[in-house]
Amino acid sequence: MAHDGQDPTMTSPVILPDLLTLTGAAVAPVEALLATATARVRDTVSTDGKVSGQLIEENQTAAHGLSWLATYAQSLKQMQAWAERLQSDDKFGEIEQLIHQIAFGEYLWQVYGGIPMSQGEIIRLQDLGLTQDELRGLMQPAVMTLCDSGNSQAARMRLVELMQEQSANIMFGASGLDDELEMIREQFRRFAVDRVEPNAHEWHLKDELIPMEIIEELAELGVFGLTIPEEYGGFGLSKASMVVVSEELSRGYIGVGSLGTRSEIAAELILCGGTEEQKQQWLPKISSAEILPTAVFTEPNTGSDLGSLRTRAVKTEDGNWEVTGNKTWITHAARTHVMTLLARTNPDTSDHRGLSMFLAEKTPGSDENPFPTEGMTGGEIEVLGYRGMKEYELGFDGFKVKGENLLGGEEGKGFKQLMETFESARIQTAARAIGVAQSAMDVGMQYAIDRKQFGKSLINFPRVASKLAMMCVEIMVARQLTYFSAWEKDHGHRCDLEAGMAKLLGARVAWAAADNALQIHGGNGFALEYSVSRILCDARILNIFEGAAEIQAQVIARRLLS
Repeated sequence: MAHDGQDPTMTSPVILPDLLTLTGAAVAPVEALLATATARVRDTVSTDGKVSGQLIEENQTAAHGLSWLATYAQSLKQMQAWAERLQSDDKFGEIEQLIHQIAFGEYLWQVYGGIPMSQGEIIRLQDLGLTQDELRGLMQPAVMTLCDSGNSQAARMRLVELMQEQSANIMFGASGLDDELEMIREQFRRFAVDRVEPNAHEWHLKDELIPMEIIEELAELGVFGLTIPEEYGGFGLSKASMVVVSEELSRGYIGVGSLGTRSEIAAELILCGGTEEQKQQWLPKISSAEILPTAVFTEPNTGSDLGSLRTRAVKTEDGNWEVTGNKTWITHAARTHVMTLLARTNPDTSDHRGLSMFLAEKTPGSDENPFPTEGMTGGEIEVLGYRGMKEYELGFDGFKVKGENLLGGEEGKGFKQLMETFESARIQTAARAIGVAQSAMDVGMQYAIDRKQFGKSLINFPRVASKLAMMCVEIMVARQLTYFSAWEKDHGHRCDLEAGMAKLLGARVAWAAADNALQIHGGNGFALEYSVSRILCDARILNIFEGAAEIQAQVIARRLLS
C-alpha cells in the first residue's frame, strides 16, 4: 500500500516480498520459544511445584531474561497488529514497511543471539536453560529470511532518505491511532514547539522550576484533568489520550511532560481508593490545577522496597493524625498543595499491611521559604537532569493531617491503593520515554543534516544514518507497545504486565536514542550549550523511576511465572 503521493506501483527494492506474510509467520515461533523458556525457568525456580521467591532471586539473570524475551515477543506481536491495521486502512506506505521490516529483522536476531538488558548485560537463550536443539525451533524460513535481509544497511539508508523527505512531519510513520487522538497530538506538539522547546534548555541549565504560566496554560488545555471523569470536573478522556499528550510534551521537555504525572497519580489514587466525599472535594481542584499534588512515598533506606518504610502516622485524641519520619526523591514538593503520603499507621507491622495513604495538605512555598508548613522541613537534591520540578528530601516531625484525609477512610489499605495506580503510572512513564527518545532523534537528525564533514552532511555516512534509522524503528516499537497497554487499560483489562513491558523497553530505547544522538554531535554533544546534553541527562532517569529496570523485570517475571 502507498500514501503521501507515492506511486502504488513502485516498490522499494530493499523491502522484502510479501512482508506482512513473512512477519506474521515469524511471530508464532517466538511465542513458542517463549512458552518453552517460561516452562524451563519455572522449573528452575520452583520447589514442590510452587514458584519460590527466593529461587527467583537466586536465578535473577534467567528470570529477568525471561521478562525481556516476553517483552520482545509482545513487541513483535504489536508491531504486526500495527502493520495489519495500517494495511487495511491503506496507510502501510514505504516508510512504515521499512520500519516494520527492520524491527523484525533486528529483534529476531537479538532473540536468537542476545537481548541487551543494558549496555553490559546481554541475555542469551542458553541463560534461560534452553538447549541448542530448542533454539533451532526458531529457525523457520520466515525468521531466517527476516534475520538475513530485514535489517540491512540498504534498508536503513532508504528509511533515513524517506525520513529526510518527511522531516517536517510530526512523526515518522503512521501511528495507527484514530484521527481524534492525532488531533490531540498536533495540538500539544504545537504547544511544545511554541512554548516549551525554546525555553527548556535554559530552564535546565539554570536549574529553574518550570514557570507557573506554563502550568496555567497546561491547565487551560486540560492536561491535569485529562482522564478524570467529567462528573468530577475532568474531561473523561482515555488513557490513550494521556499517552499522546505525555509523549508530545516530553518531546518538548520531560519536566513539562511529567507535570501531568503528579495529577494523574493523585487522581488515580483518589478514584480507586477514595470515598465519594474525597472524590468530590479533591478531583475538581486537581483537574483545574487549583491545587498541585505531589507523591510522597520513597524513603532514604527503602527505595523500591516500599513495604518496609518507617515513616509513621499516629492518631491523636481529636481524630487527626501526626506524621513523623523522612522521605526522599519527592518531585515538585515545594510549590504543591497536597501530598499523597504513604505512612505506617500500625506500629506492630513491618511490611505493607500496616501502611495507610493520606491526602496531606500543605502550604506552597517560595524560593526563600520552600516549606513553610509547621512540622515539615525539606531540602533540594541537586540532580543531573529532570530538573524542571526539582527533587527534595522531606522531614516530618509531628506534621498534622486531618482525620478526614485518610484515603478511603480506612487504615491499612495504603499499599493496595498505591498498587492500583502502577498500571497508569508505568504507561505514562513509557509515554514520557517515547517523547524523550523522539526529542533525541529530532536534534540528532537535524545536526546530522546540518553538520558537514569531508565534503558532505553527516547523515550521508552509513553509520550515522543507521543510528537514526534504529532510533526511528525502536521508537515505533516502544510506541506500539505503549499504545497497546493504554488500549488494554481503557478496555478494563488488567495490564500491569503490558505496562511494565512498555516501561522497561521504552526506558532502554530513550537512553539508546539520547546516547546515539550525542554521539552524532561528536564533541559538541559534550558541550552544555547543546540541548542533546540535557536530553541525555533527562533520559537517564527513565530506567530508574517508577520502578528501576531491575525491579520492573522482577515484577514481570513473577507475573509470567505465577
